Amino acid sequence: MRQADIALAEFAPSIWVARASRRLDNYWQLTKPKVVAAIAFTAIVGMLLAGRGLPPLYLALRATLGIWLAAASAAALNHVLDRKFDAEMRRTRRRPLPSGQLSTRAALTFAGTLGVLSMLILAWSVNLLTALLTFASLIGYSVLYTVWLKHLTPQNIVIGGAAGAMPPVLGWAAVTNGISADAWLLFGIIFTWTPPHFWALAVARRDEYAKAGIPMLPVTHGVEFTCTSILLYTVLLGAVTMLPYLTGMSGLIYLAGALLLNAVFLRDALALRASPNPQLAIRTFRHSIHYLLLLFTFLLVDHYGRAA
Repeated sequence: MRQADIALAEFAPSIWVARASRRLDNYWQLTKPKVVAAIAFTAIVGMLLAGRGLPPLYLALRATLGIWLAAASAAALNHVLDRKFDAEMRRTRRRPLPSGQLSTRAALTFAGTLGVLSMLILAWSVNLLTALLTFASLIGYSVLYTVWLKHLTPQNIVIGGAAGAMPPVLGWAAVTNGISADAWLLFGIIFTWTPPHFWALAVARRDEYAKAGIPMLPVTHGVEFTCTSILLYTVLLGAVTMLPYLTGMSGLIYLAGALLLNAVFLRDALALRASPNPQLAIRTFRHSIHYLLLLFTFLLVDHYGRAA
């Protein structure tokens, strides 16, 4: 093919569309879409539980968009700050930055734009309290956890889990412009759930974390100790998830669902403690995601079932 033909082919619409699609997909991957979707879901649950009826639709949509943008911004910043460590781990080396598909500058610009849009939406069309709490959560995850805690202590996910536990509180604040004890119960559930959830993944990826020099609990204290910690936190989680029923926030529908889910999670934790291998660890990690989503679904079903 002649040089002129090659140059002309570069401007073919199909090639341009394919390149644009790949670039958009890279930016989409920066937002960690599955993680952010779970964050948005728990925030929406917080909004729905904050009152007896449904919150105003326009308020819920703006709050959800603002919280989603903030979470996506934090995820993109996490990609930037962890890019060197991501390049050392098989699970993350194909991400847009370590693979060279996006530049650090482009990712930072993207993260900053999402963060600014989030704050504008929340501060001007929701309320200032939600904006401030969301900003604090963004900084807590993308800076305090990613830059400092993650590389300082094997308890990184325990302390840093506070930022990840905030979404239902943000949703609650968006609707009520305040925070009640019930909102903090939702926070407590996610905060207690985070260590057994993430440590299960850390057990499966122990060698990768060790190679990257990240002091996750299985690296510093061993797999057996971590599996024991997962089991103990699972028991604690079972106790914490009883609090919505014991305080009158939820009723029998939630109680039945929580007991069933806790039994399954405890079964997984016991199996992992008895046979700590990567396959069981990954299964426990995946089941823990379903656990949280179903638990919050039971909260919603119970809430509106009692209101009917």
